[in-house]
Amino acid sequence: GLARFDLQVLSPIAPMLAQTAADVQEALEQLGGQAIFEWKMDGARIQVHKSQDTVRIYTRSANDVTAAVPEIVIAVREFPAAELILDGEAITFTPAGRPHSFQTTMRRFGRKLDVAKLQAELPIRAYFFDCLYLEGESVAHRPTQERTGALYRAVPEVMRMPRLVTSSPEEAQAFYEDALKSGHEGLMAKALDAPYEAGNRGASWLKIKRAHTLDLVVLAAEWGHGRRTGKLSNLHLGALDPQTGEYVMLGKTFKGLTDAMLEWQTQALLAREVDRDRMTVYVRPELVVEIAFSDLQASPRYPGGLALRLARVKRYREDKPVREADTMESVRKIYDAQQ
Repeated sequence: GLARFDLQVLSPIAPMLAQTAADVQEALEQLGGQAIFEWKMDGARIQVHKSQDTVRIYTRSANDVTAAVPEIVIAVREFPAAELILDGEAITFTPAGRPHSFQTTMRRFGRKLDVAKLQAELPIRAYFFDCLYLEGESVAHRPTQERTGALYRAVPEVMRMPRLVTSSPEEAQAFYEDALKSGHEGLMAKALDAPYEAGNRGASWLKIKRAHTLDLVVLAAEWGHGRRTGKLSNLHLGALDPQTGEYVMLGKTFKGLTDAMLEWQTQALLAREVDRDRMTVYVRPELVVEIAFSDLQASPRYPGGLALRLARVKRYREDKPVREADTMESVRKIYDAQQ
């Protein structure tokens, strides 16, 4: 598809997306035994265009956010190349050098901005991992290795995403652990010979992320739609707060449920029904479910002030009584460890 058009500086394109791998071993197997690994930061995806002294910064949805991040504009203006298109990540850090949550970084891109105040409060940095255009020529169709060469010529090391090329699962795992220790999400794994597939979730890019798990209690469920019509699908998940003796809701999910699980949980939840409204059946807190999630984020939406991010059902813990489920103490420890 890229062969049918030429990239134009100051005209954003859709970013390339990634599929998922369970771990570095699976990523190496899927990518032919050798891969480029990069740290995966939980920041804001940015596409940076430079034409002489003009610099424009776009979000993944092609919104122009140049005015919100003047420090990145100033840095890119100093790059030696006159014409550039770069793909990267913008992220804020704590004074101790730990990455802020995605939610905090996105404050730099809010609708009502006091840019000078936010610059002082939340300084933001850019880390670039791909070069799509360099000095009058599109390189998006070229293999990753060639684009990496263009990136290295265009961007100083301090603003390049940490990277490792290896066929060793042990080396890749150590690199993954380094990313986690630095407070980041995990890794990206990329095929060495793949072009940049704008807007496509290609199999040549794989994301490898740490997944936390918690054993939570089902508090309610919403009726499903489409092929899930007639089944209780979207689960309301909570944990007991030992201080109050009340369950605190942490979020909802319908992901990870097989047809067999949907059938079973509908019957199991209806047997525990205590109330309902048009969309939701509320139940006695008796079922424990193991939930995988990427992280916890601050949320004013829920009474406990925390919400699960990217939650998915792993399995029901029919072997585990509710008294053995994780409490809000465990939840808060995970959240505190992220900070």
